[in-house]
Amino acid sequence: MVGGVPPGRDPSEDGCAGLPAPDWARVFDAAPAPFLLLTPDLVIVSANEARLTATATTLGDTVGRHLFEVFPLNPDDPAADGIANLGASLALARDTGRPVTMAIQKYDIPMPDGSYEERFWAPRNVPITDDEGRVVLLLHRSDDVTDYVRARDEARQEAARGQDRVEQVESDLYARTRELEQANVELRASVEREQRTARALAGLATTVSALAAAESVPELLELLFAHGREALQTEAAAVALLPAGGGDLRLTGDGGLRTGVLPADSPAPMAVAAAGRRVLTADSTATGTAPPLPGVRAWAALPLRAGGRLLGSWTVGWSDPRPLADDDVRVLEAYAAQCAQAVDRVTRLEDERRRASATRSLAESLQRSLLTDPPQPDHLSIAVRYRPAAQEAQVGGDWYDAFVSRDGATTLVVGDVTGHDRTAAAGMAQLRNLLRGIAHAVDSGPAGVLGALDRAVHDLQIATLATAVLARVEQDAVQAATGERSLRWSNAGHPPPLLLPAAGSPLLLERPRSLLLGVDPDASRTEHVLVLHPGDTLVLYTDGLVERRDSDLDEGLDRLVTAGSELAGEAVDTLADELLRRLVPEADDDVALLVLRVGPQDG
Repeated sequence: MVGGVPPGRDPSEDGCAGLPAPDWARVFDAAPAPFLLLTPDLVIVSANEARLTATATTLGDTVGRHLFEVFPLNPDDPAADGIANLGASLALARDTGRPVTMAIQKYDIPMPDGSYEERFWAPRNVPITDDEGRVVLLLHRSDDVTDYVRARDEARQEAARGQDRVEQVESDLYARTRELEQANVELRASVEREQRTARALAGLATTVSALAAAESVPELLELLFAHGREALQTEAAAVALLPAGGGDLRLTGDGGLRTGVLPADSPAPMAVAAAGRRVLTADSTATGTAPPLPGVRAWAALPLRAGGRLLGSWTVGWSDPRPLADDDVRVLEAYAAQCAQAVDRVTRLEDERRRASATRSLAESLQRSLLTDPPQPDHLSIAVRYRPAAQEAQVGGDWYDAFVSRDGATTLVVGDVTGHDRTAAAGMAQLRNLLRGIAHAVDSGPAGVLGALDRAVHDLQIATLATAVLARVEQDAVQAATGERSLRWSNAGHPPPLLLPAAGSPLLLERPRSLLLGVDPDASRTEHVLVLHPGDTLVLYTDGLVERRDSDLDEGLDRLVTAGSELAGEAVDTLADELLRRLVPEADDDVALLVLRVGPQDG
């Protein structure tokens, strides 16, 4: 097992975290000898029936707990060293990677009524390693030799009462010893079989981890074939998948099998398995059966099921005859189950991507229609930029706008509707269009326009919240003679605009902000005025330009001021592009950006 829970166990039962894995406990549940399966940290992963019976425990009471929590030291016998010796032996097997056979040990077993029963054991600890030689599990066998020890002790007592009895008992003990030696031989053979199965399951765990990273069906099948060859020592493999709407199977092969279409009613093992029935052949030469894969004599074709649905089949083959024991079939079925889950996940992912692609196309069209090019009034240069938050949704709740009012003033808007999805985009579209209409219809400054917009949002029952900065760049006859202009703005809970004066240091226009839009239609709103000189640059933006997950807003504003100071002399388009490049290397949030520069008056 590599980097996961024991295959076949639920992490909530085993106490191990990781990927879902197949049921493998039956591989050793039927063994007559008592076995425990432990993690290297001595947490119990599983116990077979013989162990549970010998210790009067259940899986629910033991799995996921430390070995010595389940079998603690008998408090009435604190001098007993059996528990300590067992811990040292397990650590030795884990650290050396070699099996350790222990001398007979005494450690008492807690009974359900709270008492302890004296027991003697003949333990053997075997490490189970992965393909890289790392110990991933410990197999602990501990035969109950209480009767043997008691017989031995009784024999020693009898020795005092007569040599004849001693000889008889020694003869019996010798016979018992021979029986134990034979049992050890059988144990070693059993451990070797279990190690082979464990290595196969470890390979399966590696395969499951690899399949979890697949993002498409072709990538998934490539990983499946590659890891299957290594884990199961196969020479050929194929996957036949059922289309979503039914019909013929889509066949993808490995090891020389051509990719193509397989009729669903074909007698080929792949089609039979795709219909729900497994096909196992140990030696096609003996049976006279035509092999389904090139160059194989033994094969297994198993259905792929997920959520009760048949997805297709998975077929593997070997070039030599291969008896398929029950343990082998269980491993293959576990492999097929994991393959089916991966196919189901990736198929759903591809469907989601297709739907997202359609949504993205619609969203991009909506974005282009809403975020239009700005006007270029005389003596003013305007650049606008929009960067979406998510790759698959090219529109969100941030917006910019710029238009010339009836009185000749240039109106600038940057706003942010909560969220960055289609709902936010719809709310943004409503607010943008309402604000444009109100700004043209209402003879009022920015504060009055935002107040009218807030009342319209309330009266029309538009369920949205937004922040915004609305600004007007105005010029009267006196200012026209000097090239100066007035900037009049109102801020509804939005980050402060940045002013880059032609002469002087950058300045955040941090005037008192009014309440954001959509909260209180009767909220009082204020506006502010300052003079713009030729060469001055104004930057309006949404919070995505200055907010990052790893820093606070003040640090983001400082970064903006620094970048603005360094770029103040650039053209507005260059300035906008560089601000995005420097401040938003990764688009975690929508960003709307508007840059305005006052040009010299030419008369």
